[in-house]
Amino acid sequence: MTHLSDDSVVICECFCRDGLQHEPGILDVATKVSLIDRFSRIGFHRIEATSYANPTVIKQFADASEVLRLIHRAPGVYYKATCPNPRAVLRALEDLRRGCGPNEISILISASDSHSRKNLKRSRAQQWDNVREMMVLAQGHFRVIGTISVAFGCPFEGAVPVQRVLEDARTLYALGVRHITLGDTTGMASPKAVRALFSALLAELPEVIAIAHFHDSRATALVNCMAAYEVGVRHFDSAIGGVGGHPHGLEYGGGYTGNTCTEDLVGLFESCGIATGLDHDLLIATSKECETVLGRPLESRVARTGWNPLAQTIGE
Repeated sequence: MTHLSDDSVVICECFCRDGLQHEPGILDVATKVSLIDRFSRIGFHRIEATSYANPTVIKQFADASEVLRLIHRAPGVYYKATCPNPRAVLRALEDLRRGCGPNEISILISASDSHSRKNLKRSRAQQWDNVREMMVLAQGHFRVIGTISVAFGCPFEGAVPVQRVLEDARTLYALGVRHITLGDTTGMASPKAVRALFSALLAELPEVIAIAHFHDSRATALVNCMAAYEVGVRHFDSAIGGVGGHPHGLEYGGGYTGNTCTEDLVGLFESCGIATGLDHDLLIATSKECETVLGRPLESRVARTGWNPLAQTIGE
């Protein structure tokens, strides 16, 4: 991943990790592999493929190594695995030695102590110790994405100080992280807050590639993506059908918790003349396949209504 030289964007498809962690049913390996291979064909340059979370806690990803072994890897595509602790990085390294590991991992820190204890079962201080150890293990083996959860507000503590988020970003940068995700974990962000925080991050750490990760809990994900784009963000996370949220069985935030919907985000960007480089027909076909796999209608408006027929002429 590099800084983009034009106005186009890179979207990371998160259905098979952040999406599926919210699902009570366990998808089989063959289905996950088929979906990830579809995402590669659609043209995603980053795909969140799985997680090395403790399989006794999040059973959905007990098959992480098998999924990574069986996918067909497209040239130039990064296949990411989430790593919540050093043990997870060791598993990623073992898979790498077998020739089937991820080429990108994400490491996690919560911007609030309460969320850290709820989500990661440890304090922020304890998780920072983990992050330092993970970076020592990961250096030179993977591209590392540093994710700051609840960066725009915590469901337990409320407002999160901007300076705390920036300090977390500075610490990640000092450890060698050059790709930093700000996560709106329960959909508290507003366009005003998004512009302010990403502007501050990019001004303070101009070498960092900033990634926007929004949840649509309050129907603000798309406007927040546009706000981030307006201040220079070109990398975004989303999930087909808007699926996802906190891990199944772990309740916080309440209500609807889904991710930014990929189809709708692509439709919005391209209606504004912003290229995503994705295959529209295959994306909609895959959206329908995801509905079949999960056995229910998903949240995409574009999948229901179709692409904007004026998208090619808007702005001309």
